[in-house]
Amino acid sequence: MNKRSIIFDTETTGVNPDNGDRIIEIAAIELINDLPTDQYYHVLIDPERDISVEATQIHGFTIKDLQGKPKFRDIIDDFLEFIKGDPLVAHNAPFDFRFVNSELKRIDRPLISFERMVDTLQMARVQYPFSPNSLDALCRRFSIDLSERTMHNALLDCKLLSEVYIQLTGGRQRGLGFDSQTKEKVSKIYQLTHKHQPVFVKATEQELKNHQQFIDKKIPNALWNNLN
Repeated sequence: MNKRSIIFDTETTGVNPDNGDRIIEIAAIELINDLPTDQYYHVLIDPERDISVEATQIHGFTIKDLQGKPKFRDIIDDFLEFIKGDPLVAHNAPFDFRFVNSELKRIDRPLISFERMVDTLQMARVQYPFSPNSLDALCRRFSIDLSERTMHNALLDCKLLSEVYIQLTGGRQRGLGFDSQTKEKVSKIYQLTHKHQPVFVKATEQELKNHQQFIDKKIPNALWNNLN
């Protein structure tokens, strides 16, 4: 019997739904036996509030971009119909679950059980405990093309995560996934909604210090420590 699950991702106005942050974008892709099909869901949402500068730097959206888009209450039935009762796969899944459930609570709808959650970040941390496990890092590890990901985008991120998920669950053939028409749709939507420059993130002094402490602990007498 074919096993259905859903890859999904959200973009938001900020990082904390308890402080009133809202969802501005949801995307989801159907998986059958852990492989992506050509069935997907994607919508932009008017969050009915402002978007933090920090969030805009990540996904590129401002509130002006979302004026006239549907409200969450207008799209929820279609989203729930797409995901049905199937397992939900996401990277750092608790973040997305908290936001979706916050939106559901706001409109007095039943919450989505965390028992349905499959967290690829946790999977990656188990498999690669001493390596960076962001979506970008995993794509580089598995030689997945990141050329279109200049900003976060829920639909494109779902597509990338579906390929990462294949590798995390055994490396089955990617060629059985997206067909050319679906890839073209994903690329077109991304290009229409994101015309921004990439944001470069520099390691903090604390992160550099932690890295050095890790190296010193693992290789206490490293040759390069004696170089001028």
